[in-house]
Amino acid sequence: MESGESLFSRGADDGTVPASVTKLATAVTVLAARGPGYRIPTRVVAGATPGEVVLVGGGDPTLAVDRKGFYPGAARLEELAGQVKQALGGAAPTKVTVDSSLFPGPVYGPGWDPDIPTGGFGAAITALMTDGARRDPVAARKNFDDSHGWAERVPQPDLTAGRAFARLLGLSGDAAEVGRGTAPTAGASAATGTPAPGTELGKVESLPMVRLVDIMITDSDNVIAEALARQVALARNQPGSFTGGAAAMDAVVGELNLPAAEIDLSDGSGLSRKNRISPSLLTDLITLAGDGSHPELGAIFGGLPVAGWSGTLDGRYRATVTAAGAGVVRAKTGTLTGVHAIAGLVTTADGRLLTFAVLTDQAPPDTPDDTRQALDRIAGALATCGCR
Repeated sequence: MESGESLFSRGADDGTVPASVTKLATAVTVLAARGPGYRIPTRVVAGATPGEVVLVGGGDPTLAVDRKGFYPGAARLEELAGQVKQALGGAAPTKVTVDSSLFPGPVYGPGWDPDIPTGGFGAAITALMTDGARRDPVAARKNFDDSHGWAERVPQPDLTAGRAFARLLGLSGDAAEVGRGTAPTAGASAATGTPAPGTELGKVESLPMVRLVDIMITDSDNVIAEALARQVALARNQPGSFTGGAAAMDAVVGELNLPAAEIDLSDGSGLSRKNRISPSLLTDLITLAGDGSHPELGAIFGGLPVAGWSGTLDGRYRATVTAAGAGVVRAKTGTLTGVHAIAGLVTTADGRLLTFAVLTDQAPPDTPDDTRQALDRIAGALATCGCR
């Protein structure tokens, strides 16, 4: 990694289905586009009619209803409701309108397998949601290790969030009181004693981008990944959609003077089988993040799982044939049926730091553990070598 010299390659420049190692590209591009300290806002403004408040989604997938949320430290709707009540001076709202228009287009990605929308690892991607669209965040957190991150998701995350917010304001949250719409433009005249339409009544902000990236990489959180891809799009004046996110991520790769011809994305999570990334571009991304030329990109390393210890590598590198990599391999993994990938860093026996990426997209679907172990053996072998 220090010299940038390639020690071995085979098919290094060939675009390959990357699965979840796509999240390395998502992490690098969103840190470059937004910066590590950026926080995603969720706002409430006065509606166009008296008694109406508009909950405006900014794309924070970690937003919680209350302190029982899935993501520790996340912004909370209960805090936002308190701000709104104070801003209204005791006047009770009568309707909640949900504005999730920041993310237009399909809510499910191109190239996703048919079972992903209801399979528990993906969700409908909307600009307003709570707890990554999990139906029961408390149970999901309790069972996270055993379920490997699976959780039942709600089909309409924006309306689910709107109903929860309405209940926090003292409404019932039924269909008559909660619906979709768009926030009015600020500056219109107001009725006597009521805030002008578009007036901000409250705002909460997400965890900083560096923490969102950490969670995305450590837990391989697909919903966070798709939300962050849209942040790249918004930062580059593209639509906050699958298409806009993919185009903006490709563009930022080029801005970083990396070979943009070696990346062709359809989503930011890696669930899409249409994605293509070359192994060499993955090692380039990791090298760039670590060489000090772009300090903001170094934030990707905090969340990288450690072999045999954390994240998606917790249960790996424990067999005799792979144990040499335990504790010294830090990498992002990727898995779809027939697709397995790993990319990251390894410290060799002589103390040299190497980047590596191994991708296979025609693996036997019936023996995934064997394929994963084969990839781990490669990284484990690198850990034992003296490469000077």
